[in-house]
Amino acid sequence: MEFVSQPTIRKLAQPGVRSSGVLLLGALLSGCASFAADRGMTPVAQHAESVLQKDVTVIRNDDDAAVAQAAVRRLSRKTLTVEAAVQIALLNNRGLQATYNELAAAEATMVGDSLPPNPTFSISRIAGAGSSELETQIALDILALATLPVRSEIAAQRFRQAQLRAIDETLRVAFETRRAYYRAVAAQELVALLVQAEQTAKTTAELATKLGETGSLNKLDQAREQVFYAETTADLASARQQANTAREQLTRLLGLWGTDLNFRLPTALPALPARPLSQPTIEADAVSRRVDLQIARIELAALARSYGLTQATRFLNMLEVAGIKKTTREPELGTIRERGVDVQLQIPLFDFGEVRVRQAEANYMQAVNRLTEKAVNVRSEAREAYRTYRASYDIAAHYQREVLPLRKIISDESQLRFSAMQIDVFALLQEARQRIASLRAAIEAKRDFWLAQTNLKAVVVGGGPGGELSSSQPTTTASSAPAAGGH
Repeated sequence: MEFVSQPTIRKLAQPGVRSSGVLLLGALLSGCASFAADRGMTPVAQHAESVLQKDVTVIRNDDDAAVAQAAVRRLSRKTLTVEAAVQIALLNNRGLQATYNELAAAEATMVGDSLPPNPTFSISRIAGAGSSELETQIALDILALATLPVRSEIAAQRFRQAQLRAIDETLRVAFETRRAYYRAVAAQELVALLVQAEQTAKTTAELATKLGETGSLNKLDQAREQVFYAETTADLASARQQANTAREQLTRLLGLWGTDLNFRLPTALPALPARPLSQPTIEADAVSRRVDLQIARIELAALARSYGLTQATRFLNMLEVAGIKKTTREPELGTIRERGVDVQLQIPLFDFGEVRVRQAEANYMQAVNRLTEKAVNVRSEAREAYRTYRASYDIAAHYQREVLPLRKIISDESQLRFSAMQIDVFALLQEARQRIASLRAAIEAKRDFWLAQTNLKAVVVGGGPGGELSSSQPTTTASSAPAAGGH
């Protein structure tokens, strides 16, 4: 039996040519990709370190799981900061781990696509009337072997895409965790504020009831104070439910369960930075750094290589060469050995490759247009995100520097006038309700700013375009209702 791996069988049989064929096969084998020890995770880890300043890991066994779990519990023992929350998510989110498993599978696909085609071995034996015939054959797809370098390059580009998708998913989980963290802390802070509002409303309602019993307050004013208390109670219940929902959303991203659910959040959102970011080149930064744009560029390059390969093989879609060895035993003639070659070539009688060429060309032009569209959209998203960020900063800073200090002055002056018996208790409580409404708006404005900052970073580096800011909860009657008149 003879192994034949080239279509020119006779040339290979000549002295010196066989050795060159072996060298060619060796060169092809040496260019094959092999499995890396990190399974393609090094670029992902480097990107997480440079962009997020965080560590990522792949959990492959019980030891890896134990190390990750120890880090998670160490981080969650203290009051959770946003940076600690992101790090926990990157270590403990199982959906992210599944993405890293997909990356390992993509590496296996790349290695498989870069290997030469396996030869096919067949054997047949026919016997009868005292004679027998034994035929062995090894066939090899020569076209697949000839296009191996180009196919290997395309496979490497596809694997690079898989690495970028893993990077993009890492960024997405990180930014989603930041958003969930800010929403959860803001919801918790809002609950604490509404607890105070409920106490104020309860005091007002009880006082109105006592004054009504003495005849000093009519039924209309009593009803106004009672409904304010009732609406505040309902508003507090709604805020508590929203806080629970926000905490559970954060919990899912962190991948926590069981005894790890008792993590503590701070009582208030972080303070605003002293000044907003200035990013005059944000469009260029987004176009150069966005991971999804890098994926689209690699897709275009891979399709270009594939289109060229399709053009080169449009008339030749199947070329298979087999080396044949045949042994025949006849009673009279003895043993007869024969060798030969079997060549299978698909004749482009009806399909001249035009279908494949046109399909490849359409796919390539589609990728060109998709990339152009994405680049235009990225620029627009970057401009929109930065404008939203600046507007959110200005609004939140306005509450912190103007509205809340003025509200405090009004509150202090009202307290002085109440102590001097210049205003009654209902006027004092009216001012307290208005101050609570301003505090609530300030909390929501600060939350929107931190969400806008997160969205701005996501628009520039990737991880999914920054979504719309979560709309603030509508101000209820309890938080903005005017005081009952007639006092």
